[in-house]
Amino acid sequence: MYNTILPFLQASKKKTILLSELERLVGGQTSYEDFALLINDLEQKGILIAVKKQGYNQKPIPLANAYRIIQSKIPADFLQEIERFQFLLDPLIKLEAYYSLPASEWTNDLPCILLINDFLKEHGLPDDEATAPERSYALVGDEKWIDDKGGKRLLERVGLWSGMNIVNLPDPLMLAVNQHVRGEKTSLHLVVENKTAFHALLGYLPDTTFCTLIYGAGWKITADIFMLDKQLGLKNQEHRIYYFGDVDYEGISIWHILNMRLPVFPAIPFYRALLSKPAARGKENQVCNEEALAHFLTCFSSAEQERIRDILDNGGYYPQEALNRAELGAIWRDASWN
Repeated sequence: MYNTILPFLQASKKKTILLSELERLVGGQTSYEDFALLINDLEQKGILIAVKKQGYNQKPIPLANAYRIIQSKIPADFLQEIERFQFLLDPLIKLEAYYSLPASEWTNDLPCILLINDFLKEHGLPDDEATAPERSYALVGDEKWIDDKGGKRLLERVGLWSGMNIVNLPDPLMLAVNQHVRGEKTSLHLVVENKTAFHALLGYLPDTTFCTLIYGAGWKITADIFMLDKQLGLKNQEHRIYYFGDVDYEGISIWHILNMRLPVFPAIPFYRALLSKPAARGKENQVCNEEALAHFLTCFSSAEQERIRDILDNGGYYPQEALNRAELGAIWRDASWN
């Protein structure tokens, strides 16, 4: 709409324009809501000023029936340049967004737009999948452009983001491997939510029957857990994965989402040890995922379920750090995990 209305206002010989003229200009394919937002934006930019004495329409978003045109507020050279490039560039590149943006945005983006245009002329839209750094380098010669330098925003702005076939790869799992566990039919793995618990348990790994200790890094584990098989290279083996996190709404939700992606069991011996400790306070603002909590509680006795609900309902929680290094090590080493 901007590329229709702004050139019209710029070329207009009249100092005022009726709302009905503007509506006819954009045609019937534009919703009133979008049209009203555009007119309000032009008012905020000082390009249109409402003629109040002619009144307003009676729509949910009221607009003046007439506007004064302030042509000095329309950056003429900037608009003409956008129009010129719209005809020169590959038709897949959409420039309409720039009519409503400051001229500085167009000036800053143009060098990259020209590089993208060169890519499209030579290759068209890519058929192959690529990571953001790979596609960044192919488009503009800078592997950090999409993720760190505004490239994703530019590609969305010109309507090319979905066509760039960019895939996100999970980060490598951060894990320690027990060299003493070999040849078992079922490999045991322990995921811990926090870094403190990971370091506290690390020295005890050789004393256990677990193949790995995995640092979950909060929510990251829900995306990265699929790397387990690839990184370990264990063929023809079953995996039994346990999870130990904070007993709070977030920690429980992390386990729940993780378990929806792969079978993951709560590390009950650790959780039971936490329940014997005094609860902490300070996470009253966390939101309860009732489905996740109900699922988590099925792994505990009725008395334990009641205690966990009571603690959480009253703003309490159990951090992993409530168990010291020696307690964590003894539980991991001595509990039955099979």
